[in-house]
Formats: sequence, C-alpha cells, structure tokens
Amino acid sequence: MTESEIAEEIQTASRKALVAGIAKGVFVMPLLTLMLAAALWVCAWLLDRSTPFGRLMSAAALAMLPIALYHLVFTFCALAQHSLSEARVQDLVPSSLAVLSGLTPKMQRVLRGVDFFNLWSVGLLGLGFSSATGMRKGRAVLLCTVLYLLFVGVFFIGLPAMNGGPGGPRGPGSAGGAS
Repeated sequence: MTESEIAEEIQTASRKALVAGIAKGVFVMPLLTLMLAAALWVCAWLLDRSTPFGRLMSAAALAMLPIALYHLVFTFCALAQHSLSEARVQDLVPSSLAVLSGLTPKMQRVLRGVDFFNLWSVGLLGLGFSSATGMRKGRAVLLCTVLYLLFVGVFFIGLPAMNGGPGGPRGPGSAGGAS
C-alpha cells in the first residue's frame, strides 16, 4: 500500500468511528433507556408493584444521566489529546478499578464492572424505582444492585469469555490459544 492509501484508510476509519458514535448516541442510548424501563416494569410486575410505565421511564432516564456525564467528560478529554489510540481510549477516563496495575485480563473484566459512573447510575435507578413503585429505598437499591451484578456477570465476564476474548476459551493463555 502506498502512503496516501494508508492515510486515506486511517481517515476513513476515524470517520466511521465518528458516525458510529453519533449513531450510538442518537439511536442506541434511547433504546437502552427504553429497555431498562421495560426491565424495571418486569421487576415491578414480578414484585406485585403496579406503577405507570411513564414513572419507570423517568427513573431509567434519570439513571442514565451519570452515563451521559461520563461521555461528556470523555469527549472533552479526547478532544484535548493530540492523538488517541485504541489502547489509550480504555484508560482515558479512569473511572473503574480495572486501571489497577498487575491484573490478569479476567480480573480486569471483573473490575471493569466496579465503575463510579455505573454505580452512581445504579443508586439513582434504585431511588427512582423506589419512588415509582413505593418500595422501600433500601430494598429498591439492593434490587438494582443485584440486577447490575447480573448485568456485569453476563456482559463483562460471561459473553467475552464465550467469544474467545482475552482469557476466554480460545484466548491467550488457554490450552487451545497461541501464546
């Protein structure tokens, strides 16, 4: 490849990342908020707490505010960088315990779930669920904490391990992976 082709591919990749980020903000995040409200509605139904869906949607939207704040801080930090690599993106805004040094990849995935902004969202979600359903605040926060732990177990630990990510069945350090 010539130097101009490489520069063109780099520019195309950055444009794709920009469009994907905008699409995530416009389409994915509202859908995630709606799915979170639906999950809250199912929990309220299972716990025999009848409440209007609008209240649960409000609780879910308010719980997403710390995540939006994280993305705002990340944007300002990314704009302040001269260049930004994919490896640097993970550590640009250190908000989880995964930034500790000397951790195995499996432990990094586990500790990525102990994130300040996510835990803040879980607390707000618990308080919002309590307000919407009339459940005691302690129980509602505990319920949302358990739901978050299940989320972390599935999406940060289970699925990456099944897909052969670092430390997974076909990842580095396993019997079937190349070292």
